[in-house]
Amino acid sequence: MRIGIVSTPFVSVPPRDYGGTELIVFELADGLVEQGHDVALFATGDSSTRATLYSLYNEAQWPPSPCPEVNHVSWAFSQIARGHFDLVHVHSALALGMARLVPQLPVVYTLHHETVAEFSDFYGHFPEVHYIAISENQRRLEIPLLHCEVIHHGLDPERFECADAADDYVCYIGRFTEDKGPHIAIDVARDAGVPIRIAGRTHPPDREFAAREVEPRLSWPHVTHLGCIGVPQKIPLLRQARALLAPLQWEEPFGLAMIEAMLSGCPVVAFPRGSAPELIEPGVTGFLAESSAEMTEVIRPGGAVESIDRRQCRARAVERFSRARFVADHLRLYERAMAQTCAGNGALEPPEPCAA
Repeated sequence: MRIGIVSTPFVSVPPRDYGGTELIVFELADGLVEQGHDVALFATGDSSTRATLYSLYNEAQWPPSPCPEVNHVSWAFSQIARGHFDLVHVHSALALGMARLVPQLPVVYTLHHETVAEFSDFYGHFPEVHYIAISENQRRLEIPLLHCEVIHHGLDPERFECADAADDYVCYIGRFTEDKGPHIAIDVARDAGVPIRIAGRTHPPDREFAAREVEPRLSWPHVTHLGCIGVPQKIPLLRQARALLAPLQWEEPFGLAMIEAMLSGCPVVAFPRGSAPELIEPGVTGFLAESSAEMTEVIRPGGAVESIDRRQCRARAVERFSRARFVADHLRLYERAMAQTCAGNGALEPPEPCAA
């Protein structure tokens, strides 16, 4: 199968540190190549992939803004329109409009974000697209879409390590935004009497919140601030952490850090918001806590988190959230999307690879 995958122009594939969408694009592209498929990845030139890489921008265009995105996706579709593809899978909402340039191709689009009214209205103009929701909760909150199914993310479990016993600290990985509750995680760890290691950074919209609620707490004696980290730094952090804390204050569409922790044998203790109830199996891969007080009790020395069998946690995560399962789910969807495309459409020849 010849598949075009259109990533964003904002972060390389895979990301150096922050970039959940681009990490998933990496897992999907390389996993499809491993299965023998011919994949053209439209991403930035600083990406690294087993797929054939096509790039307009040599480097990631951060911070995100509309002009580079329109330029990137329109260029990608100009290449796709000249090529031979069976299907195109896009990871940018703006790319849906460009898909009109290739009406003979089935288009798949992954919803990587929370429900946004402007986007939902936009999606209503593209009923023929096959949408992927990344959690059942995300699909429930989105407008009804004619073709939409849930595929949970998956990662290569071989990148993560598991230890039989943990150190004394808990950890938090994520943006310093009120939605994700880093300030609550710090307070819970203090109340439980355990150290916490915090990994993340502040994005521009969250500067006022972070300055008020997070930055003062980073100097507290039980807190170690690690800055923004990538997978190489996450591996030892999660391998030895007693738990990953996810005191969610919003309807998190997925939360890659949660499955990264589980694949490391590290239990996740989260508030039951967003995708957390779908991802966490209480007593096996973590716990759902209804309040800060309950989260404190779970993670304190001698608390329920110590009952988790870390090897069993990893094994269950591999069953549910491996790249192999993730890719297999996508291939089944691709086959259905192609079968539903009108018969008789000619395929397009592949373009020449563009220099990175």
